[in-house]
Amino acid sequence: MKGVILAAGKGRRLRPLTHTGPKHLLPIAGKPIINYGIEKLKEIGLKEIGIIVGYRAEDIKQYLKDGSQLGISIHYFLQEPQMGIAHALKFAEKYLSDDKFIVYLGDNLLKQDLMKFAEKFENDDLDALILLSKVRKPERFGVAVIENGKVTKLIEKPKERISDLALVGIYFFKPTIFKAIHKIKPSWRNELEITDAIQWLIDHNYAVEAEKVEGWWADTGSDIDLLEANYLILEDIEPYNKATIDENAKIIGKVQIEEGTEIKGNTTIRGPVYIGKNCIIENAAIQPFTSIESNCKIRNAEIEHSIILNNCMIDCKRRIVNSIIGKDSMIQDANKGAISGYKLVLGENSKVYI
Repeated sequence: MKGVILAAGKGRRLRPLTHTGPKHLLPIAGKPIINYGIEKLKEIGLKEIGIIVGYRAEDIKQYLKDGSQLGISIHYFLQEPQMGIAHALKFAEKYLSDDKFIVYLGDNLLKQDLMKFAEKFENDDLDALILLSKVRKPERFGVAVIENGKVTKLIEKPKERISDLALVGIYFFKPTIFKAIHKIKPSWRNELEITDAIQWLIDHNYAVEAEKVEGWWADTGSDIDLLEANYLILEDIEPYNKATIDENAKIIGKVQIEEGTEIKGNTTIRGPVYIGKNCIIENAAIQPFTSIESNCKIRNAEIEHSIILNNCMIDCKRRIVNSIIGKDSMIQDANKGAISGYKLVLGENSKVYI
């Protein structure tokens, strides 16, 4: 079995963070989002993975290279323009058409491992196996209708509520899916929808089944989604500490701190929290569900439920909550009157005085 990860999208809902890089390289708890998908595919024994690239393709290629540093072999396929999942697979058809394969959307995060689904797909000799999860807002996703245990209907982003079972963006296919892809027409969104291709298989009596995932699933398409994913990942971390810590500093709960970092002064860190390499945290309060990436300097501030990307400097006697701060940004105290908190979503090289 082969794997293919889709990482071509522009991440418009994550702007300004994605103006200068693909969303798949945004880090959560020390790892770019795309790494989590690669790890899931490696868990089921895959050694050969195709990456569909498009927006900022060279950034992804430069980061992943040939995959050898991750113990895999990577093949790249350029999707231009980006017109849906089924459209993306056409660019890798020659690579995928001689074997069964798994499709993994590169901005997905999943708690559960994939082994039992891979085994079901193989053992039951299915043409397609789709994974589903209950969601509160099905209009944001492709959804499946299940009747008597069978998949009967798939609709992409339905305008009317017909099901709360969303496709989680992980699909197992035989090469027969390409027969369907070549038969379908673009949707009202002018995209070749993978839901239409799977529906074609269903309508033509191919073997299509569905399984519900256990535990959490996160789609990182927006800033709110990214913070939710950060929350879910941090809940499961195992604590370790490679930092230098002053005697007055306090570390409480599950906290991961990488090497080269210094925790100074009267700093308090309450987990779950992740802090990357070569940071300086001084006289600060780092509250739960915060990820601070490498080479950051945090002084005097209180930060909670936020993601601080690489090379940021925050020096202000303020409380920052529910925020994403783009790399190379600076937040500095402007000595104004106190307020209860700030919510910020900043792109790279931002400067904020509060």
